[in-house]
Amino acid sequence: MTDAEATEGDVRATYRETEAERLLTFERGERTAAIAQNREGYAMLKVRPTPDGDELERYYGLDMALDHAAELLGVAPHALPVPEPARDMGM
Repeated sequence: MTDAEATEGDVRATYRETEAERLLTFERGERTAAIAQNREGYAMLKVRPTPDGDELERYYGLDMALDHAAELLGVAPHALPVPEPARDMGM
């Protein structure tokens, strides 16, 4: 597993790799959002309200997934910190 964290203001991002997925999770107070991609890194990104939650939407690019995650957290997309290992997520 690979783990990395980043913080920007009151938003904390955590990146980890499980046996099945690459998972980027954001926390802001009580709000959470997660972006998941298969471990091989070639599938669409899934946006979820929590790491284990139901998929809300799929996106090809990380920028669009970050827009959706930011909306769930109530912040601007540029306010989301992205740990280095997660910057290549998306197709």
